[in-house]
Amino acid sequence: MRLSPSRRLIGGAAMAAALLAVCPAAFAEQVSVPADQKAPELAYQLTEGENINAFLRDGPAAAHVLLRSGDEPRILVAFPAGNSGVGLWFETLAAPAQWTLETPPAAITVPDGKGRPLNGVRLLATIRADGLSVKQAVLSNVRFLRDYQAVGRFPGEVAATPAAAGDTLVFARDRVDGAPGYYMALRVVSGTLAGQTINAGSDGLIRVEITAATGDPALTGFTEAELLKETAADDPVAREALRFLSYREKFLAGSWRFNTYFGRDTLMSVQLLMPALQPAAVEAGLNSVLARLDPRGAVAHEEGLSEFALLERRQHGQSGDAASLDYAMVDDDFMLAPVAATYLLDHATPAQAQAWLGAPVALESNPGESAQAQELLLRNLKFVVEAARPFAADPRWANLVSLLPGKLNGQWRDSHEGIGGGRYAYDVNAILVPSALEAAARIAASGLLTGLSEQDAALLAEAARLAGVWRARAPELFRVSTPSKQARSAVTAYARSLGIPAEPALAALGKNRLDYHAIALDDEGRTVPIIHSDEGFALLFTDPVPADLDVMVASVMRPFPAGLMTDIGMVTANAALAGDALKADFTPAKYHGAVVWSWQQALFAAGLERQLKRTDLPQATRARLTRAQADLWRVIKAGREVQSSELWSWAYVDGRYQVVPFGAGQQDVDESNAAQLWSTVYLAVKPPEHTALVGGEEAGDR
Repeated sequence: MRLSPSRRLIGGAAMAAALLAVCPAAFAEQVSVPADQKAPELAYQLTEGENINAFLRDGPAAAHVLLRSGDEPRILVAFPAGNSGVGLWFETLAAPAQWTLETPPAAITVPDGKGRPLNGVRLLATIRADGLSVKQAVLSNVRFLRDYQAVGRFPGEVAATPAAAGDTLVFARDRVDGAPGYYMALRVVSGTLAGQTINAGSDGLIRVEITAATGDPALTGFTEAELLKETAADDPVAREALRFLSYREKFLAGSWRFNTYFGRDTLMSVQLLMPALQPAAVEAGLNSVLARLDPRGAVAHEEGLSEFALLERRQHGQSGDAASLDYAMVDDDFMLAPVAATYLLDHATPAQAQAWLGAPVALESNPGESAQAQELLLRNLKFVVEAARPFAADPRWANLVSLLPGKLNGQWRDSHEGIGGGRYAYDVNAILVPSALEAAARIAASGLLTGLSEQDAALLAEAARLAGVWRARAPELFRVSTPSKQARSAVTAYARSLGIPAEPALAALGKNRLDYHAIALDDEGRTVPIIHSDEGFALLFTDPVPADLDVMVASVMRPFPAGLMTDIGMVTANAALAGDALKADFTPAKYHGAVVWSWQQALFAAGLERQLKRTDLPQATRARLTRAQADLWRVIKAGREVQSSELWSWAYVDGRYQVVPFGAGQQDVDESNAAQLWSTVYLAVKPPEHTALVGGEEAGDR
């Protein structure tokens, strides 16, 4: 739904003049809306817990509007442009209140106080509350909004002074360098405005027209046909989320909190989505990673943009707003080679592969410069070989790939609890490093890399040999075998502490030892006893021998808390065998604790499908994989309503597990993104045909 066509003056010239008088930096209230009545390119809504989420992409405007209900209401608008955002947090209410979105977001253009256009949205919302008093406004890069939401702090330089005139409350500011900045206005349609408090009208309702806009440059979106092949699943929610997060410049990790590039998220999403993506989309994702490599060939984890980059550079005595790139993670360094090999050797035609390798890539790491994709990919392949040499020469734990010095995390579990204080992650060392080496060897053997120097050719020739050592020696360092009596006692006690039944887990365990791979090794080479979901990487990228495959699958597929399976999904971590300190770090309220991450289920599902295509497995192993596949897709279906979100938690009520949106609980450390890039991978990761899901239901249910 659009607002009235052409241009109109909101509140009249008198109000605009009053705003400028009380706040010289306030923006003129003249708003442009498109003259046509065409439907927007992309518009959809979904509700998770207390959050109403409304997404719009229409021309230069792209925005995610979040209305938070409850006793701590919030209005937040996040923009893919510059990963910018505007947010209002209100004082705690005496009783919870519920937002209603009356008019969905429509694209608008607002000129700032200097006549420069800002792109954004306008919507109408209602809440039943006696009053809303603004506690804090934050208008800046979303990194600062995230910080305020998490710890209540943001830099003083980005503070916005409110201006009130008549029925409208405006927050507006230029960027700290004077560039076009950020704007948010609440026009009270029902109720009264007194300072920074909106009081309800006689009907007990507050109705506000919300306008939000950013001056950061817009990104270039894909059309659905440019993004997806016809083979992509008919899943409207996943398609909409992927389109909102996909741009020619880069893929965004998730909204609202991560509307920016993340290397790992891009690579794993491209890998899993590749069967459903158009070649141009695959190459856009790979190019975004290549463009941000450091001189050694390491993959950038995250980029800081716009005002965040400005302030971060100032802290280091630098100027400008070029993206600041973070290389703190180690897992993404070893993901690029396998994903690139999958595209070059398994999906692209030889002509497509050669064209991509020869094409220039504009460098985000060195703005204004470019390099051929082959040159950049080769830089990473050489990095992989160099990093693998120490362990291959002397295969002991101290020569594994460690987290970077001073860092508490370095792979996808990038929160405080992460890998339980470990220094050497299982997924990085047992799976990703040898997989990257094998991918380097495959690419080198393909002949696609042209004009290699003798030195580079010799370096790549090492890759296969190094991979053999890593594949044979690294996984065994993480192997744990817990005696039956000890395992059963630990499972029983842990289940009791969580208020869940132990019987299904104990029955699956039987009298057997509990074998699994530890999530990590600590800084003295000891295993960190957390059962985890990262075996999915092994299923997707490697060909384990049957005995190892049985251990990997069993450790995940046993009922929680002997394994990871619940009625509503596969949790990503199980601390049943750990001490009390680790148990406290892996609860259902922790970001990487006993919670369900949608993409980890997809990873495991894609890995099972790949393993079942092998022809060298004994029948007993194939039967176990087939059962695991059916059980996994059953729980994936159970969480289908939240499948495109980042993660979810659970509660055990009335004898069963129930989905609880992450962030809804008082103890939850954060909240889930409503649109998460790697949660859209079910567009390509599909159930086996006999349980194929169509439009959210099993085909046989229609």
